[in-house]
Amino acid sequence: MLKGAYTLLITPFRDDLSLDEDGLRILVRRQVEAGIHGIAPLGVTGENNLLTDEEVYKVVKIIVEEAKGKAIIAPDACSASLWNAKERVKKFADIGADYVSVFTPYFVLPKQEGLIEFYTQLADFSPLPIVLHNAPERTGVDMLPETTSQLAKHPNIIGIKDGNKKMDHLAKILYLTKDDEFCVFTGKDTTAYPIIAFGGAGTFTVAGNIIPKQMAEMTNHALSGNFAEAEKSHYEYYSLFEALRFESNPMAAKMALNIMGLPAGWHRSPLTPLSEAKTKILKSIMIEKGLL
Repeated sequence: MLKGAYTLLITPFRDDLSLDEDGLRILVRRQVEAGIHGIAPLGVTGENNLLTDEEVYKVVKIIVEEAKGKAIIAPDACSASLWNAKERVKKFADIGADYVSVFTPYFVLPKQEGLIEFYTQLADFSPLPIVLHNAPERTGVDMLPETTSQLAKHPNIIGIKDGNKKMDHLAKILYLTKDDEFCVFTGKDTTAYPIIAFGGAGTFTVAGNIIPKQMAEMTNHALSGNFAEAEKSHYEYYSLFEALRFESNPMAAKMALNIMGLPAGWHRSPLTPLSEAKTKILKSIMIEKGLL
C-alpha cells in the first residue's frame, strides 16, 4: 500500500442539503493538484451514515473520474453488517476504487472474536485490498493490537487506520506487525508525524481537507527520514490539528472550507454548524497560519 497522507474528504452539500457534485469535483481536483497521496471519502468526516446508498456510490464515482491514477482512492464501507459491507465493497470495486477502508462494526459491540470473523470473511470475499479502521470513540469497540496482528496475516488485509489516541496502542501494533507486509496509519493528525517516526506508514487526515499540500509534504519528509522538517510542520500546524476536532467532526473542517470560500456547505441533521465561539478560535488560527 502506498504510504503517506490520505485525506478524509468531506462531502459537500448545496444549500438545500443535496449532494454538491460540482463542489465535490472542485475539492478532489484541489487534492490532486496538492500532491496528496490518497483520498479517503465516506468515513466519519464524509458523513457516510447521513448519505443514501445512491449518494455513497455517486461520491466514489465522481472521485474515480477526477482522481483515478493520480491519487489512491480508498472509500470507507462504514457498515455494521457483513452483508452490507460485502455489497459496498463489490460496488466500490466495480466503480474503480483502489482499496476499501472498513470500520469495525459499530452499535452491535462485537467481541474480538467477532471482529476477526467479520474481517476474515470480508477479506476472503473482497475484490479490493482491505484497510482495517479502528475508531473506538465512534464505534464503541476497540480492536486490540493482538487482534490487528492476527488479521494482518491475511493476504488481503494490507493495513490499518487506527484512531486510538494512545501511542502505546499504536506502538504495539507496529511491534506486533513488524514482520508482516502491513501498513499502520493513524487516524489523528496530532499523531501523524509521531507514528511515522515510530515506523508507521502515514495518516488518514482531516487536516488534509484544509492543507493537503502541507500534509503531503510533512509525511514525505517523515517517510524519507527528514525528521527535522517533518517535526517543524507538525508543530507549525498542531493547533490547527486540534481545532479541526472541535465539537463533532466534520463541523470544524466544513467551517474552515466555507471560510476559505471552498465548497463544503453545512450538515445534514442531526449534525449542526460549528458554534460561534469555536468558529472564532478556528478562524484566528487559520489567519495565524496564513490560510486566510
